[in-house]
Amino acid sequence: MKNTFKYIALAAIAGFASCEPEFENTVTDAGFYDTGSADLSNYVALGNSLTAGFADGALYISGQENSYPNIMAGQFALAGVTTEFTQPLMNDDLGGLLLSGNQITDNRLVLAVGASGSPGPVTLEGEPSTDITSGLTGPFNNMGVPGAKSFHLSAPGYGNVAGVPVGAANPYYARFASSGTSTVVGDAASANPSFFSLWIGNNDILSFATSGGLGVDQTGNFDPTTYGPNDITDPNVFAGAYAGQLEALMAGGAEGIVFNLPDVTSIPYFTTVPYNALDARTNEDFAAQVPVLNATFAPLNQAFAFLGQPQRAITFNSTFQSAVIIKDESLVDLSAELTQVLIGGGLDAATATIFGQQFGQSRKATESDLLVLPSSSIIGQLNQERFDELVSFGVPAETAGQLSVNGITFPLEDQFVLIPTEQSSIEAANAAYNLVISQLADANDLILIDARAELAEIANTGIAYGGGVLTSEYVSGGAFSLDGVHPTPRGYAYIANLAIVAMNRKYGANIPTVEIGNYPTITVHNNTGN
Repeated sequence: MKNTFKYIALAAIAGFASCEPEFENTVTDAGFYDTGSADLSNYVALGNSLTAGFADGALYISGQENSYPNIMAGQFALAGVTTEFTQPLMNDDLGGLLLSGNQITDNRLVLAVGASGSPGPVTLEGEPSTDITSGLTGPFNNMGVPGAKSFHLSAPGYGNVAGVPVGAANPYYARFASSGTSTVVGDAASANPSFFSLWIGNNDILSFATSGGLGVDQTGNFDPTTYGPNDITDPNVFAGAYAGQLEALMAGGAEGIVFNLPDVTSIPYFTTVPYNALDARTNEDFAAQVPVLNATFAPLNQAFAFLGQPQRAITFNSTFQSAVIIKDESLVDLSAELTQVLIGGGLDAATATIFGQQFGQSRKATESDLLVLPSSSIIGQLNQERFDELVSFGVPAETAGQLSVNGITFPLEDQFVLIPTEQSSIEAANAAYNLVISQLADANDLILIDARAELAEIANTGIAYGGGVLTSEYVSGGAFSLDGVHPTPRGYAYIANLAIVAMNRKYGANIPTVEIGNYPTITVHNNTGN
């Protein structure tokens, strides 16, 4: 991208017409922009999916081309940096990965009209062509590895293709690892960076969050080899890994920039689906069922009151929004007590047992609960697994169907809701990680980008840019892609600008920012979906 200066020719004034200056050279960016005291001759970016340019649930070429490191490198070039910024590009724009011809990750999401006839995210159809067994030869400047946690970057063999089928290695890193025993940070450091960026740690808590808290908070466990894929990393493990990565990247005298970690409540994956998603004003079928539902739950609510738990009562509103029903594993399990009280109230033993088991740890969702994005597709739908289970118990199909409606008669399961206790674990880890990042950035004189504050501003008030406002509103906000977690190209452009502005300030540089409105957001496609 080259900036040009446009001059408006003024009418010649008598006596000066013969004195017009002649420009022999075109006015270009050369000499206008500069990198100040920063040595950007070999920029290396280390991190996870946010560094790689992951978006819409996949890694694909146009997303990589709009990764924040690649955008930054393009602006460095305008300031005179001539070194090429290399990335381990995918083979296509579909995004799926193959292992020996078999697809192992899904294609990207696009916005299209799905089977319901309404626009929404659907998986882009097509046969991907990126096979991880066809390795790439580095070194690469973009060392972003989707799915990587902090300790993964330092783990030997994380890019061993043989370990991918059993979950012992990362398929993205397997494509471009220098060997079967190499480490991501080792490969990054071997490129001898003159300047680096590091953004890691999101996945150390994010996988716990996106799974609805199905993992374990491993705080106090210092052995990451024992962690499950959705567990929260111990802060000391994170600190050790992070410090080691900075040491490796700075071994040759490189300077750099680091990013801290955002709050999960700033991304649409956790803010799009409201806790009171059952709206009788817009859903006539639900509105018609409310009287029957309230009558059905009346004995259960009486039992809750008898047990001193009236706050667990289940009621629905026929004229407004109603909260969905969730399972809260932090509650005392009243299954046995409910069953006995219901039997004592005259309900038959079989039905009382089902009610007791089904609602022993249930409650209405509140605004303190975060429903994950995938819950939007299952609320109000039949839970087939529960239906089949009830039928196997001898429950008539009609009754089983009535008791198997997600979020209404069957409480939303753990993977669809982040309850307050789970959020507290996430927030504690986030605060601990960010403290480590801040302290190490200060100790090593590194630029620190407060991604937590910046993304919170996008979520709370929006960020104005030339021609619009960037918000975290799902689909329409412009900042986040269809997976609800990763930025769009426009969002990545905003991140790149944050880094460039900070670099200009620290190094006395004059590196141009980008016009984020020139970058795309989500992709609308005529794909029919699946």
